[in-house]
Amino acid sequence: MAHHDHAHDGGACRDISHLLEGIKRFRQRFYEDNSELMHRLVDQGQSPPALVISCSDSRVDPTLLSDADPGQLFVVRNVANLVPPYDPAHHFDGAGAAIEYAVCHLKVDHIIVLGHAHCGGIKAMLGGAGGQWLQSDFIGNWVSMALDASRLQLSEKDAQGQPLLAPLERLKDNPALVERASVAGSLKNLMSYPWVRERVEAGNLVLHGWWFDLDSGDLWTTKPGGTQLMPVLD
Repeated sequence: MAHHDHAHDGGACRDISHLLEGIKRFRQRFYEDNSELMHRLVDQGQSPPALVISCSDSRVDPTLLSDADPGQLFVVRNVANLVPPYDPAHHFDGAGAAIEYAVCHLKVDHIIVLGHAHCGGIKAMLGGAGGQWLQSDFIGNWVSMALDASRLQLSEKDAQGQPLLAPLERLKDNPALVERASVAGSLKNLMSYPWVRERVEAGNLVLHGWWFDLDSGDLWTTKPGGTQLMPVLD
């Protein structure tokens, strides 16, 4: 079927009618066969326990990955699952607005930053750091915020114990390390939001880093309060 093609040859646009069929099946499942959940979510409003900050990558959908039902995840998706530092002067910040709404109004208990292998945003950042920026209006500037965090996260210490920023070649040779370091950087940036830090320190909010390995289907996670990602054992 056309919608399973991985390459687009520049001809006619690919068929997406199967997506409409999927919505019909969703309606059948949640509105006709078992309508209690959706009616409750409409009548009582949403109260998701978790905010997920995920990459926009079509292969890594947090709801599909976690098999979540409607109402369980409040989701922010952007290129490379990045959290900008707290900056209320930056008026047009979709990530900041969603984080604020989830934390201050929905009062989520958890924030999960979900990264993944083979991330195009991280690849673009590494290429740009080597002087090969994509011709883009927005992408290069957006993903560049992951560079310093990654170099610092992967730094080593000099003889005086001061951090030496990781050399660019090491980063380019190990993109999975950079992807995981970028998740750690986003967790650090989350703590720059005063109402996030306040709730974390009060024990009302837990931050998590996740990294999904597209090659194997394995998930790496942090321990609560930490930034070091380790594989989840079966």
